[in-house]
Amino acid sequence: MSAQASVTEVKRDKPWIIRTYAGHSTAAESNKLYRGNLAKGQTGLSVAFDLPTQTGYDPDHELARGEVGKVGVSIAHLGDMRTLFDQIPLAQMNTSMTINATAPWLLSLYLAVAEEQGAPIAALQGTTQNDIIKEYLSRGTYVFPPAPSLRLTKDVILFTTKNVPKWNPMNVCSYHLQEAGATPVQELSYALAIAIAVLDTVRDDPDFDEASFSDVFSRISFFVNAGMRFVTEICKMRAFAELWDEIAQQRYGITDAKKRIFRYGVQVNSLGLTEQQPENNVHRILIEMLAVTLSKRARARAVQLPAWNEALGLPRPWDQQWSMRMQQILAFETDLLEYDDIFDGSTVIESRVEALKEQTRAELKRIAEIGGAVSAVEAGELKRALVESNAKRIAAIEKGEQIVVGVNKWQQGEPSPLTAGDGAIFTVSETVEMEAEARIREWRSKRDDGAVARALDDLEQAARSGANIMPPSIAAAKAGVTTGEWGQRLREVFGEYRAPTGVTLETVTSGAAEEARLLIADLGERLGETPKLVVGKPGLDGHSNGAEQIALRARDVGFDVTYDGIRQTPTEIVAKAKERGAHVIGLSVLSGSHVPLVREVKAKLREAGLDHVPVVVGGIISSEDELVLKNMGVTAVYTPKDYELDKIMVGLAKVVERALDKRAADRADTEAGVPGAPKRNNGTAAQIF
Repeated sequence: MSAQASVTEVKRDKPWIIRTYAGHSTAAESNKLYRGNLAKGQTGLSVAFDLPTQTGYDPDHELARGEVGKVGVSIAHLGDMRTLFDQIPLAQMNTSMTINATAPWLLSLYLAVAEEQGAPIAALQGTTQNDIIKEYLSRGTYVFPPAPSLRLTKDVILFTTKNVPKWNPMNVCSYHLQEAGATPVQELSYALAIAIAVLDTVRDDPDFDEASFSDVFSRISFFVNAGMRFVTEICKMRAFAELWDEIAQQRYGITDAKKRIFRYGVQVNSLGLTEQQPENNVHRILIEMLAVTLSKRARARAVQLPAWNEALGLPRPWDQQWSMRMQQILAFETDLLEYDDIFDGSTVIESRVEALKEQTRAELKRIAEIGGAVSAVEAGELKRALVESNAKRIAAIEKGEQIVVGVNKWQQGEPSPLTAGDGAIFTVSETVEMEAEARIREWRSKRDDGAVARALDDLEQAARSGANIMPPSIAAAKAGVTTGEWGQRLREVFGEYRAPTGVTLETVTSGAAEEARLLIADLGERLGETPKLVVGKPGLDGHSNGAEQIALRARDVGFDVTYDGIRQTPTEIVAKAKERGAHVIGLSVLSGSHVPLVREVKAKLREAGLDHVPVVVGGIISSEDELVLKNMGVTAVYTPKDYELDKIMVGLAKVVERALDKRAADRADTEAGVPGAPKRNNGTAAQIF
C-alpha cells in the first residue's frame, strides 16, 4: 500500500467564532475599531458598553459624570447605534452584546438598525447577555429590583424565541462569578441555578406556549471564565456540558439531543492578569484559552481574549490584535480541529468531572432549599459565599500558598520594553464626555417630542400591565427615545434597586495579620477612639470585589469601617465621611474614571470643611494618573500590584498617623502664634478629625 493511500482523509471542524471584547468613547471611534478588527480576521463582534449605557443613564446625567465612554462605547439613542454599525452588514454578522439591566433597550436599538439596513430580524444572529441575577452577585450593573428585572429577562426570551429565532436571548454569565472569587463548584452551581430560575419564570408565564419550551431551552447560552488551573478548567467545562444535559432531560423532559447541547462563549480570566511583569499575561491568556478549546465535547462556540496589558489600562488596537492572533494560530495553524475529543477515556479527567458534578448537585440542592437562585441572592447567601471564597484566594496569594509568577515569586526581572514610553495604553479623552453631552442635546432638539411622549407612555403602560416590553421598546427606539428616558420611565414603574451594604461583613473573616492589628490598636489609643475608615465607590463602577476585601480586612485589623456599596455620588461619600467622623477615606474606582471622580470628591470635602481628612485611592491607575491624583492631594494610590492587604492596612494606619501629626503640629503653631498657622482647634485628637 502506498503512503498516499494509507493517509485517512480528515475533515476539520469549523473554528469557534473569533472575537475581541471592544468598544470605547464614541460610536464612531468604536465602529472604526470594529471594522479594523474584522479586516484582520475577526469573525464576530463583542460590544462593550459604557457604564451609563449599562445602567440606563444619558451622558448628561449627574451619575454619568466621569464615566462616559470609559469602559465601553456610549449608546444614548438610535443615532448612536446607527453609527456603531455603519458599513457593518448585520444580516451577516454575529454580534454579542454584554448588556444586562438595559438588555431589552439595547436589543431594541439593534433591531431597529437592522430593519433600517433591510436585514430581516428573523435572520439575525447574536447574543444579549441579559443575565441580571449575577449582577446582584458580582458586576453590579443592576437598575431595577430582582422581580421586575427577571420579568424583563423573560420578555426578551419570549420575544426573540418567536421573532428572532437564531438569537441567543440570554447568556448565563458565570464569568463575573469567578472574577468575584467563585470556586469551580460555585461557578457551576450558581450559573445553573440562575438558568433554572429564568427557565422556570418563562415556563410559568400564563401566556407561554409549552410546546415551544424546547426551543427556549436550546437558545439559552452561557458565558464563562477560564482561569489558570488548567486541568480543573477543562473538567469544569465538561461538567457544565454534562450537567446541562442532565437538567434538560430530568427537570424539563427535553428529548431532542440537539436542543440539549451546552453552548457557551468565553473570555478568559482578566482578574489574574498582573500589573507586575505584564508580559507574563500573554502566556496566561494562551494557557487559559487552551482550557476551553482542547476538549471537543466542551469546546467554546465563541472566544474573546483580554489583552496582555489590561491590568495597566485600556488596550490599544495592536494589543487586541495580538490576542486575536493567538486564536487564529491555534485554530488554523495547528491540527486541533482535525480530531475527536482528546480527553475521552482519561481516568484523571473523568474522575475530576464526576467529583465536580457531585459537589455541584449538592450545592444546587442547597440553593433550591433556600427557594432558588433569586431567593438566595435576596437573602445574601450567595454573595457572602463569594466574598468568603475571594478572601481565601487573596490570603493564599499573600501567604505564597498560591504562586503568581512575578508577583509573589520571582519578582526580579528585566523591565518590559512593551510598557516603555507614551502611548503604551489607550486613554479616553475627557472631551469625549462633553462631546457626548452636546450630541444628545442636539438629538433631543431635532426629534418629534410628541412621538417621544407617546412612545414613553406606551412603554409605561406595557410595564404596568405586564405586556411584553419589547414591542413598545422597539417603537420607542424608532421614535428617538434616549437610553436615560427609557431607564427613567421604567424606574418610575419598577423602582430602583440599591444594595444597602454591598456585603455583609459581620459573617466573614479574612485572616488578617497580627502586625496590622497592633498598629491599629496603638493608633486607636492615641486617637482616643477606634480609627474610622469610610470606603466609597463613586460613579457607576460596579466592580465591588476590591472595595469589599479592603472593607473586610480593615474591619478585621480594627478599623471602624463604613461601606455602603456601589454607585455613590461624591456628595453622598462626603456626607457619610462627615456623619461618621472619618479619619481616612478610601475610594475604589476601576472604570478609568478616577481622575474626574476624585477631583469632585476633593472639591466636596473642601466645601464641607473636611479637606484635612486624608483620601487614598485604589484602582487600575497608570503612573501618569497617579501623579495627577497626588497633585490633587490624594495621600496614597493603590493599584493591582498592591496585592498584600495587610501592607495596605499598615499604609492606611500611617496615613491616619501622619494626618494626626500634621494636625497636632498645626495646633502647636497656632498656640505659639506662628504667622499663617491655622486657626486654633481646642478639640481632642479624635475631634480634630
